[in-house]
Amino acid sequence: MAMESQTFFSAENRVAPLGIVPLAGARELSEKVEAHLVRWAKRAGMDVDTFIIENSCPRFSSGDSKGLIKSTVRGYDLFFVVDVGNYSLTYNYFGNQNHMSPDDHYQDLKRLIQAASGKAHRVNVVMPLLYGGRQHYRESLDCAYMLQELQQMGVSNVLTFDAHDPRVQNAVPVMGFDNLMPTYQVLKKLFKDFPDLSIDKKDFMIVSPDEGALNRNMYYASVLGLDMGMFYKRRDYSKIVDGRNPIVAHEYLGTPVEGKDVFVADDIISSGESVLDIAENVKARKARRFFAYGTYAIFTNGLAKFDKAYEEGLID
Repeated sequence: MAMESQTFFSAENRVAPLGIVPLAGARELSEKVEAHLVRWAKRAGMDVDTFIIENSCPRFSSGDSKGLIKSTVRGYDLFFVVDVGNYSLTYNYFGNQNHMSPDDHYQDLKRLIQAASGKAHRVNVVMPLLYGGRQHYRESLDCAYMLQELQQMGVSNVLTFDAHDPRVQNAVPVMGFDNLMPTYQVLKKLFKDFPDLSIDKKDFMIVSPDEGALNRNMYYASVLGLDMGMFYKRRDYSKIVDGRNPIVAHEYLGTPVEGKDVFVADDIISSGESVLDIAENVKARKARRFFAYGTYAIFTNGLAKFDKAYEEGLID
């Protein structure tokens, strides 16, 4: 690690000083990243206390805002960190408390990039939840245009985690786009918290919640050498509810789950309707335990139904 630290923080090889610009909704994540960087920098002999560039996006009561960067960023290699899914933040809007939407977070990101005024050596954006990225590739016009807009503003690289459809990077073929998968961290946490899990085929299997999540679940099944089943979402295409065709039923395809622990991985758990419906389905098929993983468990409709499902033994 000492040699790696010296490589990363070598004064002779460094092209530009490092700066982290955390937006309000991603402050905790940024501080965790910074703690590692400060430790590694000190191991390499650098006298540094922080890499964070202080900033703010104050708002007027009309809802208008501005971006402020509170120290020089001239010549810096900047990493803007934004969490567009953090709906816990609020601001005053015509006398009312308004929760920040993905649009609000994205606008603040652009304000701060503009505040850097093109003086940074390089601009990078760390956006764990990809803005507008919940839809599939040919529908993701918001996401595609967001990437093109950031590129036009001078952003060199976008780093995201478990993009719903990473093919959206085709919208910016000459800009850096890193889609990082947390597969190792998921398995590490799962087996640490449940040491009694057996990865024998007769005891454990992977189930994809739908065809869209097939690739990520196929990877888990391949790495662990397990059987995999999947659910097919049968929709009513004669109706549109909240902008989408409602799910009529989840049809299961695959080997029997009876007596086995079942693991389901998806990118987003929002209302929780799909994952709880699948849990009920596999438990009805006499599965032993049900484990669900979501990269972004945002629980937009609250946790009450999950607490109830846990108490009833539906999820483990």
